[in-house]
Amino acid sequence: MLRYIIQRILLMIPTLLGVAILVFFLLRIMPGDIVEVMLLGEGGAVPQHVIEAERVRLGLDQPIYVQFFKWMAGVAQGNFGYSMWTGKPVAYEIGIRFELSLQVAVMATVLAVLIALPLGTMSAIFKDTWIDYTVRIVSIAGLAIPSFWLGMIIILLLLTYFSWHPPLTFTPLFENPAANLSQLIWPALAVGYRYSAVATRMTRSSILEVLQEDYIRTARAKGVLERLVVSRHAMRNAMLPVVTVIGLEFAFLIGGLVVTEQVFNLNGIGKLFVQATTRGDYTMVQALVLLVATFFIVVNFLIDLMYAALDPRIRYR
Repeated sequence: MLRYIIQRILLMIPTLLGVAILVFFLLRIMPGDIVEVMLLGEGGAVPQHVIEAERVRLGLDQPIYVQFFKWMAGVAQGNFGYSMWTGKPVAYEIGIRFELSLQVAVMATVLAVLIALPLGTMSAIFKDTWIDYTVRIVSIAGLAIPSFWLGMIIILLLLTYFSWHPPLTFTPLFENPAANLSQLIWPALAVGYRYSAVATRMTRSSILEVLQEDYIRTARAKGVLERLVVSRHAMRNAMLPVVTVIGLEFAFLIGGLVVTEQVFNLNGIGKLFVQATTRGDYTMVQALVLLVATFFIVVNFLIDLMYAALDPRIRYR
């Protein structure tokens, strides 16, 4: 097991290196010049020598391979450089937003799991009954309704009946837990509902498949209580694909809540992603892509380790 863990960790390095190479060179071949966007974006006239001086200051006058090796050398030391747009360290810009995005992702995941596992299990156990049909309607609605649209409906209802509106600034959890939760519970609910719909359908399908296995019929033939058959024999094996879906959705939420963050006035990673891309902020986009890629790789690694805990037949050597 330890050998497997070490091998997987070592494999993360070339994977992230490949991501870094791709994002660095793809950004450089995109049309547009960040210097011209910054200096000429408002329609003013800027002398050419000022534009050239700014390129020199940002290091854009150097050959592309020199820029790449300098950036990689900084990344290896934990230095992602400075934002080409704001002039502040990239790590600082990401750090002040990461707590918000991570908390929304965690809260949405918890809500989704609390909703999906019971509903998916009941839907599978009571197949083709009114309970199954109700759960399937709820889950299909969750897949059909965009989370940002549900977020707007939630805001309208809160504004109409409780005079609540999205706050202008983010309140950290440990600074004021009540204000923090009142701010983030609604976007987490809007996102978690769709998230739970995906997990509910996967849970239902997995449990239905497992309930057809021979060892389930054997347990029932021995007179084992149905509750124990489902909880001890079916659930653990059925959880493997469900855990995969939950983990991948969680990783997606770190940088994929662009519209939802806009609806609830949240200045998170998704919104920063869009701003950096539209402005052509190379260093910011590179760091954000690496952050999301790292998150996906780590989550996949943890999911693989959870497989062995859920299914004793799985052994990594």
